[in-house]
Parts: sequence; C-alpha cells; structure tokens
Amino acid sequence: MDRSLVLEYVRVTEAAAIAASSMIGRGECDGADQRAVTAMRDAFERVRARGTIVIGEGERDEAPMLYIGEKVGPEREDLPEVDIAVDPLEGTNLCATGGPGSIAVLAVAKRGDLLAAPDTYMYKVATGPEGRGRVSLSQTPTENLRALAAAKGRRPDEMTVVVLDRPRHAGLIQELRAAGARLMLITDGDVAPAVATCIPTSGIDMVYGTGGAPEGVLSASAMVALGGEFQGQLRFRNEHERERASAMGMRDPDAVLSIGDLVRGDVIFVASGVTSGPLLKGVRRIGDHLHIHTLALRSHTGTIRFIETQVDARRFPYQYVGK
Repeated sequence: MDRSLVLEYVRVTEAAAIAASSMIGRGECDGADQRAVTAMRDAFERVRARGTIVIGEGERDEAPMLYIGEKVGPEREDLPEVDIAVDPLEGTNLCATGGPGSIAVLAVAKRGDLLAAPDTYMYKVATGPEGRGRVSLSQTPTENLRALAAAKGRRPDEMTVVVLDRPRHAGLIQELRAAGARLMLITDGDVAPAVATCIPTSGIDMVYGTGGAPEGVLSASAMVALGGEFQGQLRFRNEHERERASAMGMRDPDAVLSIGDLVRGDVIFVASGVTSGPLLKGVRRIGDHLHIHTLALRSHTGTIRFIETQVDARRFPYQYVGK
C-alpha cells in the first residue's frame, strides 16, 4: 500500500476523536459513538482508496454504525481496494464517563488480508515482543505469566496484566492474582492496553481475557507492526454467529488464531486518543485550538509515528455540536 495513505487515515481517526471528544463526561454513550461514526464515515470519503469494512460494528441492519460489508471512500476504479477494520470509538463508556484510554482506531490492509469475522467475542492474549513463541492460549494463564516474566528477566509479582472487569473473568482474575500478577482491571477498551504492551514505558506487560473480536483484529494489526505477540479464539454467543463465521470463509471457527491468521500482509494501524490513557493523550482544547495525539504504524517498513496535530476548533464541523 502507498505510504501516503498513512497520513490520509490519520485524518480519519483524528476526525472521529475530535467529534467524540465533544461528548466526554456527558454520560451519553450512544451520542458519543454516533458523532465518532458520522465524522469517520465522512472522512473516509476524502481518502484515495476504495475501502470495505470487514471488521465493524455489526451487520447492515445495525446502521448507522460502520457495518461489516459497508463500502467507504470514493467510487473510482483507479483507486486501490483495501479492507478496513474499524472502531470509531473504542471505549465508548470511557468517553461517556471521562475515563482513561478511549480511542478512535482503524487498521487497513490489501483486499483479503484481514480476517473477516462476525461481531462476536474473542478470548485473547497480547504481549510485547518478549512474548513471541513463549505465550500461547494452549497454556494456562499461570504458565503464560511465568513464561513472559522469565523472558523479561522479572518475577511474576513484577508483572502487570490488564483484564476487563467482567463477571466472566472471575476465575481468570483469581488465578492471575494467585500466580503473583499485579492486575489492572479496566471497564472497557482493550485495544490501547494491548498495543501498550509493546511500549516499554507503558507499564503494561500483558492483556488477557475475553473481549470483542473486532478489537482483537485491531490489536493484532498493531502487533504486526510492533513485533508483539497476539493469539485469539472466537467465542460465539449463539449458533447464528458460528454459522456466520463459516459463511464468511472461516474453515474452523473454533481454531486458535495467530497474528498471521488475523492479518496476512502489510497493514496500516492508526489510533487517535479521545481521553488520555497509557498509550495516547486525549483531545485537549487550548484556547481556540484542539490538540490531537495519534499513533500511526506501517508494518511494511516498521515505521512508528507519534503525531501531534493542532487544528482550529472554530473551523471543525464536529466539535461541540449543539453546545
């Protein structure tokens, strides 16, 4: 993919982040998500690529979200075709409550290079480069914790593991604590922590547990560029989701999926902060200007860019709508 697309997709996540930031702390999850979706969909139309959403927020009948199968971008045959995984507002509740770590995020690859899967759950483990070849979903959480600690030259009680705070994780939380791990329980948004495992200064060593499958593909896309480790296994809520996965081309819907199964080629990953967290600073208004912090990755070159953008708030159509 043309490297110029990186900056074009940066503008897409920036637009969604700015739009969602107008709803920080207002307690309106749907309103925040809708503003991010509207801004992102509009921004896609200015990108010089024909995109298909392969990982999105549900099926066509769940519009106005960016749904699986939706076409975005100009309808010009001279433009390249790409597949897109997207979450216009990852951590919707975090934005609504003013909590840390909500982001606008997407991943882009050539047609057919991103896993196409239904909007379901995924059991997953993510670590930085030290975990490659050492952690696996075929091992217990305790075994993975010890293996990663040994690879990092630490004791298990010096390791920080992020887990979504859900009743389904009661056993996982108990096991990891018994093994000595320091747990960081989060309410939403596991993409940013997964990516943060590859940033040594983040203080996060591992992300574990069951979350959204779209977030899993997004996390794996970043890991391709950062050299991290990621494995996932779909967890279906009903038989319809399992049948949908098979219809979308998955030969074994219950298989443990490696990074190579989720992302099969060159990928662009872009995330812009909405509220400040361990990976990115949130959108800040200083005077008449908005400041946006974005991470942009390109796996083909291994390029890692942290981008600080400043825009005039008075000229941005989605900021403080209705204020």
